[in-house]
Amino acid sequence: MALEEAEAAAEWYRKRSHGAAEGFLNELDRTIDLISRDPEQYQSYEFGTSRAMLRKFPYLIVFREGTGGIEIIAVAHGRRSPGYWRDRM
Repeated sequence: MALEEAEAAAEWYRKRSHGAAEGFLNELDRTIDLISRDPEQYQSYEFGTSRAMLRKFPYLIVFREGTGGIEIIAVAHGRRSPGYWRDRM
């Protein structure tokens, strides 16, 4: 689900500007890399998750730590349908 959300957001930006889409994907990759390096630096969120906000785009990454590493639950727009991802828990 999170991958589809990221792809849909990138496609939305791509329809408007290839540069914006590239910037979104770069920011997403950068934030995921930061999460994987030090997940405890991010604030606790709901249902045992944490969240990381993208700096330049209105998206957040909802994730949790598991035994196999980081599990990304959602790549969610920060202003649309908050909490829609809760049923994934």
